[in-house]
Amino acid sequence: MITLRDIAVATAAVFLTLSLIAHTEQIQGLQRSAVFDWNSIPPKPTESGSVRPFFKGPTATLNSLDIHVSTLDPGKAPHPPHKHLNEELVIVKEGTLEVLENGETKRVGPGSVLFVGLNQLSGIRNSGPRTVTYYVVGWILHRS
Repeated sequence: MITLRDIAVATAAVFLTLSLIAHTEQIQGLQRSAVFDWNSIPPKPTESGSVRPFFKGPTATLNSLDIHVSTLDPGKAPHPPHKHLNEELVIVKEGTLEVLENGETKRVGPGSVLFVGLNQLSGIRNSGPRTVTYYVVGWILHRS
């Protein structure tokens, strides 16, 4: 004989199963843990040097995550100073950058980390005699 308890347990099991399926379908397009090997991502030429696009897309906690490495030729800038609609980190790998942040220009070298805030004017330029390579990690959070 089927009891009310049996029906409740079966209903709960069906609900949990459907919830898990819906959740799995929702996260299938999201970036999972991965390794991005420098040597397997060839640089793409740009007007100011080159860029290695590691990843750009949604993750479980971010609407968008953009990770790339740019190389600037001497005297070049990737673009004029501008304001971002996201936040990002710039980490200098090699060379010297001239950085415009908060209305002030500074020179930074290897190991330096720049935080670029939302909607704040910023810009970078290679002011040295050699190429500059830097990592960029930009993100946009989910908004509730």
